[in-house]
Amino acid sequence: MAVKVLILEDNPVARSFLCRVVRESFSDAIAITEAGDLETARAQINLAGGATGLHGVDPFKLILVDLELPDGNGMELLAELTQYPATKVVTTLYSDDDHLFPALQCGADGYLLKEDRFEVLVEELQKIVRGQPPLSPAIARRLLTHFRNGLRSDGPAPDSGFAPLDFGAPSRPVPIEKPPEHDRLTPRESEVLTYLSKGFTIKEIASLMGIKWFTVNDHIKSIYKKLNVSSRAEAAVLATKQGLV
Repeated sequence: MAVKVLILEDNPVARSFLCRVVRESFSDAIAITEAGDLETARAQINLAGGATGLHGVDPFKLILVDLELPDGNGMELLAELTQYPATKVVTTLYSDDDHLFPALQCGADGYLLKEDRFEVLVEELQKIVRGQPPLSPAIARRLLTHFRNGLRSDGPAPDSGFAPLDFGAPSRPVPIEKPPEHDRLTPRESEVLTYLSKGFTIKEIASLMGIKWFTVNDHIKSIYKKLNVSSRAEAAVLATKQGLV
């Protein structure tokens, strides 16, 4: 089955460019749906399970979202899709803090600049199957600078209005109690968690288990939700403490 991708971009030339980037980024069969405005994107998402991606419906696995659109702002859609089972990546020309941080707060899993070279965008999107956030180099530097400046200040860093991204280090104490019975991991999820704990990438796990990378990604999201963690490191520590792996 082809991987379903939604590209929300009002500029036809940019939309065609992003289609090429997506097709070059993944080895799987790709089925791309294009939308030039929020209304069209919402209609397509409703056909693919609605804002929460209903069971039994084949949802989009990757959604690229432009910010400035004829009928609104892409952040509106990101905020609506916080529960939707897809990797959501902003693709825009804006690299300033006023666009970057609110987009991340609204649920973007990555942030790419359309002005980057074709090869750079392909490389950044490919990070998805390695379990890394797709971030344009300039955006990654901006985030590092922001956090470094906050750490070097004498007092607490100014409130930026967004939750900092987690790049692997635990951000809060790991609970030691076992999850409720209804939140127990399935056998498949336990297998994925075992591989995660051993440091395998999403692509490597997919190969070992004989499944698609996006299926592994779905399992990981479910694991994080059930264990109440937000990173690979937290999941690995909790799994070891609870004897889950």
